[in-house]
Amino acid sequence: VSSSPPMNTLEAIHARRAIKHYDPTHRLSEDEVKILLTAAMQAPTAFNIQHWRFVLVTDPELRREIRANAWDQAQVTDASLLIIMTADRDAWKKDPARYWVNAPQPVQDFLVPAIGGYYEGREQVQRDECMRSCGLAGMALMLAAKEMGYDSCPMDGFDFDAVAKIIQLPEDHVISFMIAVGKGTQPAWPKPGQLPYDKVVIENRFA
Repeated sequence: VSSSPPMNTLEAIHARRAIKHYDPTHRLSEDEVKILLTAAMQAPTAFNIQHWRFVLVTDPELRREIRANAWDQAQVTDASLLIIMTADRDAWKKDPARYWVNAPQPVQDFLVPAIGGYYEGREQVQRDECMRSCGLAGMALMLAAKEMGYDSCPMDGFDFDAVAKIIQLPEDHVISFMIAVGKGTQPAWPKPGQLPYDKVVIENRFA
C-alpha cells in the first residue's frame, strides 16, 4: 500500500479530488487491486442484486484505444488502473434467489418474488438502478483509494458506444462511467466554485 498515512472516512471525503496527471510507471500490487474492488463490492444495491460489473482494463493496447475515444485524456493510459463501471441491467432476473441464499427462509420467500415484481416491464427503472448502483460503488472505490494514499478520477468524457465495442460489452449491460486510479503527480486545482450549504440543503420542501 502507498506510504501515505491512512485517513479516516471524513478526511478521505474532503481530500478526494479528480486528479488528471499520474505516474505512468507506478503499479498497484494484486493485493491492492483486490482491496479496492472488494471495497467497491461492499456498496449497497437495491434488493442486493449486486449488478455492477467492474471491467479492469489491463491491456495497454486497449487502454490506448479507449484513450483515443476519450478526448485523448492522459489519465486513461497513465493511471495505474482504469476501471470501467458497468452494470448488468438484467441481473434482477438472472437467478435472483442467489442474492438471498443466506437469508432466513421467510425473508427469501418474500423478497425473491418481489424483485421481479419491482423491475418487470420497467426498463427506465432497470437502467436508473444501474446508474445508482455504479455511483455508490464508484464512490466507495475512490474513497478506499484515497485512504490507501492513491488518487482517482471519475470520467464520463468518452464515447460510450465506442468503448462498449472495445470491451465487448454484452447487450444487456450498460456503462455508467470510468475511474482512473493511481499515483497522482500534480495536485488538483483549488475547488473552482463550491455552492454554499444553504443553496444545496433543502429542509422539508422546496420553496
